[in-house]
Amino acid sequence: MANSRNYAKELDKIIGGLPKGAAGRRLLLHSCCAPCSSYVMEYLREYFDITVFYYNPNITEAEEYWKRAEEEKRLVAEYNRQVDEGVFSGMHSTGAARRIDILEGDYEPECFYEMAKGLERCPEGGERCFGCYRLRLEKTAELAAGLGYDYFTTTLTISPLKNAGKLNEIGEGLAREYGTVFLPSDFKKKDGYKRSVELSGQFGLYRQDYCGCVYSKAAREAKKESGKI
Repeated sequence: MANSRNYAKELDKIIGGLPKGAAGRRLLLHSCCAPCSSYVMEYLREYFDITVFYYNPNITEAEEYWKRAEEEKRLVAEYNRQVDEGVFSGMHSTGAARRIDILEGDYEPECFYEMAKGLERCPEGGERCFGCYRLRLEKTAELAAGLGYDYFTTTLTISPLKNAGKLNEIGEGLAREYGTVFLPSDFKKKDGYKRSVELSGQFGLYRQDYCGCVYSKAAREAKKESGKI
């Protein structure tokens, strides 16, 4: 049976009950990369004190990992500069915006490989990806509970290639397990993905063409060689 929930509307309902600019609501935001987080931070920084949690053991090439991590830090610095200078541009940027913190997790690709054992031949978007969602979200949920955040969520739902229903299902299950609250989302809705592309251009962000793991990279290269992209 298909999941009929509208996670974007659920998020809007939650946010609709929150005053802009009021400090004290802490959100731990798992981020996969700067381009995906660009719209999400722009949108949510008016309602939450955000800490970006950069944790992505699926990125199995160290050079690629550090490149994406530095882009994330650079974008957070740009958004904080806007707040410090009081100069904003964009549909979700006003004086209610708050500064953003960033927390970098450990780089541990061995955790990803351990999770992927036996799933190496799964197609993109299948069980291996679901395990990867859980790997990253569980670390986020554990940290959110341990540090007393009011909510946690992930930027992953902004991607048209990611299963938003499964991400929300995993997030909500982990919230119950760790005693915290998962913020539902489908950030690609309401032109969220389109806005992330615009912001990537505005800030000159590095946009990768695969999710990060060795399997997604191989699938992407195979499509290029076959002329499908």
